[in-house]
Amino acid sequence: MPAAEASASKGHPFQPQPWRDRRIELILGNLLRTGVLLSAAVVLSGAGIYLARHAHEPASYRIFRGEPSDLRTISGVLHSITHERGRSLIQLGLLLLIATPIARVVFSIVGFAIERDRMYVAFTLIVLAVLLYSLLGSGAGG
Repeated sequence: MPAAEASASKGHPFQPQPWRDRRIELILGNLLRTGVLLSAAVVLSGAGIYLARHAHEPASYRIFRGEPSDLRTISGVLHSITHERGRSLIQLGLLLLIATPIARVVFSIVGFAIERDRMYVAFTLIVLAVLLYSLLGSGAGG
């Protein structure tokens, strides 16, 4: 009697492989949901700090003032967080929001590799390379 039939006759149903499509979809959905909720919480906490410190300052709309230069890079945002500035927390929340789909692509690569689906690993690596180039490499040209 084959092993599969022996385990079925003992009352143990066939166990599906742990990395089936449905399980990966559930994990990816939870990853996206968690990333969005975490980034929203960070943005809201940064907005609260910013409003608590600057709520009574008059707004001047005659001159446009963009983000300070220290909040335009990832390292600058991470350094500014140590000073507990609201704007830096808002920027961090936005970075987390941008990182969420990138984490999804990375997890998809891992899932496809576990399933030994080489073609999808290759395509997803290409997608990851395009994402990373568009985020990190586009500012390198000057």
